[in-house]
Amino acid sequence: MKKILSNRFVLPGLAILLVMGGLFSFTAKNDRLFTLGKNIDIFATLMRELDSYYVDEIDADELVTVGIEAMLKELDPYTEYIPEEDSEDFRQLTTGEYAGVGALIGNRGEGNIVIMPYTGFPAQNAGIRIADNLLSVDTVNVTEKTTAEVSELLRGPANTSVQVTVQRDQDTLSFDLTRKKIVISNVPYYGKLDDKTGYIKLAEFTTNASVEVRRALEDLKSQGIESLVLDLRNNGGGLVNEAVEIVNLFIPKGREVVKTIGKLENVNYTYKTTKTPLDKDIPLVVLINEVSASASEIVAGALQDYDRAVLVGKKSFGKGLVQTSLPLTYNAQVKVTTAKYYIPSGRCVQAIDYAQSRESGEITVVPDSLRKEFETKNGRIVLDGAGIEPDEKVDPRKYAPISYTLVAGNHIFDYATEYFYDREPVEDPRTFEITDQDYEEFVAFLDGKEYDYTTYVEKSLEDLEKYAEKEDYFDEIKDELEAIKSRVNHNKEQDLITHQEEIRRIISGEIASRYFFQEGMIASGLNYDEDIDAAMKYLSNLDLMRSTLTASAK
Repeated sequence: MKKILSNRFVLPGLAILLVMGGLFSFTAKNDRLFTLGKNIDIFATLMRELDSYYVDEIDADELVTVGIEAMLKELDPYTEYIPEEDSEDFRQLTTGEYAGVGALIGNRGEGNIVIMPYTGFPAQNAGIRIADNLLSVDTVNVTEKTTAEVSELLRGPANTSVQVTVQRDQDTLSFDLTRKKIVISNVPYYGKLDDKTGYIKLAEFTTNASVEVRRALEDLKSQGIESLVLDLRNNGGGLVNEAVEIVNLFIPKGREVVKTIGKLENVNYTYKTTKTPLDKDIPLVVLINEVSASASEIVAGALQDYDRAVLVGKKSFGKGLVQTSLPLTYNAQVKVTTAKYYIPSGRCVQAIDYAQSRESGEITVVPDSLRKEFETKNGRIVLDGAGIEPDEKVDPRKYAPISYTLVAGNHIFDYATEYFYDREPVEDPRTFEITDQDYEEFVAFLDGKEYDYTTYVEKSLEDLEKYAEKEDYFDEIKDELEAIKSRVNHNKEQDLITHQEEIRRIISGEIASRYFFQEGMIASGLNYDEDIDAAMKYLSNLDLMRSTLTASAK
């Protein structure tokens, strides 16, 4: 009897609950819409009253933009407002394309100079060189202009003319250039590390990144490579579909690469490989570091999850968020975070919890104790919540303070420029190194130039002295402190000897860039790269690579 009564009342009760649930859902939605409408109305009313009553004239465009940007900053760093006037810059970021002369401009305090002409584009083809000081663009004097203003003058519709006047040492030179469509290469350099090992530097994930990587790999294979290093260091990411296509070069058709999951159904999507791989067996090492983010982490993470590559370097950035560009009125846009992404093992690499950060008022990261374990295809344990951990961690190179100072003070930059105009051409950036005589000339070049600095030990002693004074220990240890300071005070001349090898490497790379531009600087740096050395350890010992990729925690 109880059972019958129970069944009689369950269905009506369930119906009531469903109706109430629907009402609650409808009410909650209405409440959100009312709150949204109310606040929009308040904002519009506030702007009207400010425009009418504020004591000075207000710039409504500027004020509203500041308000929007402040509001979006509360969400996460990737949700951005893009007004109409910035839409071209945004398009360039996502496509890597613009129309101009193809040169990176920078300001050194005494004016704007050419930092890097891009190979094969108008500025470089016409003979504009690194360190040329910009004087005018057409009839506009640019010596007092900001870098952004100069860049804007250099850009323009493709196939239009622009005259650029520069100062090079004591000479004033003018160049008549024709603006062209500039497509910044996603692969600024590729080559061979040795007879059998290829290397591809992938700098960005803009349009055609996967096509460029494919072409580079095909070319290297035609040269007889049998193993590959894919360098994703300092690559902040970009287009998800390009990341999927790059993974597809190395893993079979039909495999899941990344899954996006958000609040709305239309942002939920599973990306799979759709093509036959270019090479599913070539031994592969992927280099990552703390700046490798987003699409870089999708590529590195997917290849790690399928045990297809050994990862070498440093833990990646930890950006597991996906952004979508949405159109607004008056040709404005908003780039908004719409989903999180999950790589094949099921883990999300997002390191910062922005929802918790908003509540606590400070950046909240996922604690190690809450990071979850996942498994790769071969059963290796990998963790979520804090970027991609490399299979072999390489400690970051620590440069001496004197090296930082010489670079920051532009002394190495200036010496490389002087070297370029006084010497015979460099033949190969991979083999080029400055001579002992060159280094002696550099030391003489520094004579009379300011490049003072504080060493790590000196800084530690300064901190100790401050704490001692605060805690009344200073008088007791003053003599000992002075004795230690007199022993560790740096000697610039001695530091130029002690850190000579490191400084020579930096100078060699800077000089290589004068002859071979961006490609030369990258190629030269490979000669002294600890990550490359670690990668070669695996590619020269395939048994080590296999054991690493099959080492299960079980």
